Amino acid sequence: MPVLVDIDAYDHHLFSRAPSGSAAVKASLENRAECLDIGLINNMPDAALMSTERQLFDLLGAATERLVVRLHFYTMGTTPRSEWGRDYVRRYYRGTDDLLNRSLDGVIVTGAEPRAASLTEEPYWTTFVQIIDWARENTVSSVYSCLAVHGAVLHMDGVQRHKLPAKCIGVFAQTKTRDHPLMHDVPATFRTPHARWNEVQERALESCGYSVLTRSAAAGVDCFVKQQKKSLFVYFQGHPEYDTQSLLGEYRRDMGRFLRGENEVCPTIPRGYFGTKAEEILTTFRRKALSDRCPEFIADFPVDYLARNLRNVWHRPARRIYRNWLLYMASQRATRSRPLALNGRSRTRQDADLGGQRLDRV
Repeated sequence: MPVLVDIDAYDHHLFSRAPSGSAAVKASLENRAECLDIGLINNMPDAALMSTERQLFDLLGAATERLVVRLHFYTMGTTPRSEWGRDYVRRYYRGTDDLLNRSLDGVIVTGAEPRAASLTEEPYWTTFVQIIDWARENTVSSVYSCLAVHGAVLHMDGVQRHKLPAKCIGVFAQTKTRDHPLMHDVPATFRTPHARWNEVQERALESCGYSVLTRSAAAGVDCFVKQQKKSLFVYFQGHPEYDTQSLLGEYRRDMGRFLRGENEVCPTIPRGYFGTKAEEILTTFRRKALSDRCPEFIADFPVDYLARNLRNVWHRPARRIYRNWLLYMASQRATRSRPLALNGRSRTRQDADLGGQRLDRV
């Protein structure tokens, strides 16, 4: 079934993703029961705005099967952007004021490039906290990825992130640690991309009531969950949504920053991502970058050769996990809408909940 995109401007790039554009049509369903409404709160930097939209659109599309998903785009106005970025989100995104005044079945909150030493000093922190607090009461489930994970657990439970000695980047083997609806039919071991400078640690998470669902011997905790009031919060330290060349592009970007003197650390080659020959070529390139550091050298980065033999080994388990997430929300919404007999008349669980909210406000 299609992923419907709730955007007023029909020139958005997602409208051409499927043949004849049928999988990305302007959402016209008025009956909310016909589909799952999911908000994408996209905090990625300008260069990754469109690719993040595409990756999550494609992943949700692969996971829907018989379900229908309506995707809504939201942005935090406090996220630093260029003039192009501000114009782009102004055209295609709604602001957080619109988000905070409605309910959704689910939200996906992306990470952002860290700018401050402390998360609480990030320019968007106050808005980010408002979104987390809103999601606890107004979603069935909420997904957080990468830096958004670290911000959410810090705000909710005071769990601190830890700086890694080197960037964790590559495709790492994950092991399922327990049964959970999100892990149904997911292999006992599978691989997921990671790209981050920080981590939250398993012992601290479990001491605060989080359930770790997958971990990696090399990359630590990946997926974990915790019920937060009405919403199941789902966290991915990795990036199951990444497409085949995402890590290649990120590594090339980091190498360019090093060669231009914007970063003093020469990036390490992503682990478990390239074949043997490609790693040998990159090792030679990296040695030359360290010995003869100049911006012009990035033109010799062998991106075409490296991209030729990449394999996406994480898409199938990622699709299964997101499929389980969609099924969980559909099941929970159906359960909450089941009729209840109150004072001799039938009301749905949602009506009862809303009624309670109205009484609380009177």
